Amino acid sequence: MTCTIGLIHEGVTYIGADSLGSNGYTKKVRNDKKLFKSKDIESGLFGFAGSYRMGQLLMYANGLLDRRDEQNINHEYLVTKFIPNVRSLFQSQGFERNNSGEAEGGVFILGIKDKLYGIYSDYQVAESSYNYLAMGSGECHALGSLHTTEDLDMKPEERIIKALLVAQEFAVGVEAPFYIMNTKDNTVLKYDRNGSLVE
Repeated sequence: MTCTIGLIHEGVTYIGADSLGSNGYTKKVRNDKKLFKSKDIESGLFGFAGSYRMGQLLMYANGLLDRRDEQNINHEYLVTKFIPNVRSLFQSQGFERNNSGEAEGGVFILGIKDKLYGIYSDYQVAESSYNYLAMGSGECHALGSLHTTEDLDMKPEERIIKALLVAQEFAVGVEAPFYIMNTKDNTVLKYDRNGSLVE
């Protein structure tokens, strides 16, 4: 299930996500969102795919990122400081799983200012060579859309919504409403299944 998208545009990172929860057999549109601001730093933004339990742990956790380090957060910081904090959180709350001796967490996107990172189930921190990434069952469809709009004169919100609409059309487990947030402010934009902004 899910399509969660991250996109960097003019020094700001945007994250958009759908609202469907599913176990593979049944589905429910949920009010609790798949994207949220970090409780630790103003410029931190999360978007997740997969388990809502994981997303909720990240959403309400304190101390994953140190606000004193906000100006210096980079790939090394995330690997050496942030990921151990995430692992500790998942372990203490019974979320981390053991897969043939290897620890597994979940998949989520982290935006910090103008940086975009993908965190995967083996706790690797990925920084794409593109200025966008996507996760979830709609990942491939969304990436195709984002690639085709890369050179068009479109606002970041328009590109994200277009990609989410494509994922909704062709991927199992992706449904509106769609939400978009960014690392610059606390605005939350909501869109319906046709891609129209909901006031």
